[in-house]
Amino acid sequence: MICDPANPMGSEKVNVWQEDFLVRFGSVDNSDRLTLDAVFNFFQEAAISHAENLGVGREAMANSGNVWVLSRLSVIVERRPKYLETVNVRSWPCGGEKLFAMRNYEIRDKDNIAVASGRSAWLIVDMEKHRPIRPQTVIETLPSNEGLEAMPKEANGAAALAVRDNLQKVMERKALYTDVDYNSHVNNVKYAEWIEDALAPQLLETAGKMRIDINYVSEILAGETVEILSAPIDDALYTNAFALEGRKIDTGQAAFRAELRLM
Repeated sequence: MICDPANPMGSEKVNVWQEDFLVRFGSVDNSDRLTLDAVFNFFQEAAISHAENLGVGREAMANSGNVWVLSRLSVIVERRPKYLETVNVRSWPCGGEKLFAMRNYEIRDKDNIAVASGRSAWLIVDMEKHRPIRPQTVIETLPSNEGLEAMPKEANGAAALAVRDNLQKVMERKALYTDVDYNSHVNNVKYAEWIEDALAPQLLETAGKMRIDINYVSEILAGETVEILSAPIDDALYTNAFALEGRKIDTGQAAFRAELRLM
């Protein structure tokens, strides 16, 4: 079933959201293939539409005094779709783990072959107290989709990442107008862009397969400057692998931690 992103609440509720995306010019790099940040954007749009469809979108959550906050995301790209390919993006909730509500993602090509998968962990945050609340009352209203996993369990998606002490500064980024979204903080897709910009372009352009794991540790507000640090890490399955961390210049507080693997 192809859902309607222009009117996600206008159709019956679906367990798995499906939406076709055309890989347009702004979603590819010099290799003419889908970028990692574009994958993040596809996943974000599908998740937002599905939340609306299930009655837990922006307005419904705001009316209850709460907001969804993305805390962790893992993405594995097995093949990067090319310019003007049409892909089917799928997203679905999949229960909870402690304080987290979990959500899966998948991108399939015209032959129905999965070319990318993702797993995310979301917090429900009380907007007044700025503290996470237990998500069970919301999760109970959502499809359980038990056993429907996009990533194998051994991939350990959406897990906590280790704090590393050997990272070296590679760049700084100031949060500007185009980085900040409706929720008044830097959008999750922008973190992916910043991470990509911290690497040598040729590493990304030549990579056919990718994996990124990111923990969103604290929000970044407009005007704040973040230093991005990085160091290579060993990984037997990928040609190049890096640990990264973003720290706020003013306070030294970690804003995100990530591990990016390329092959």
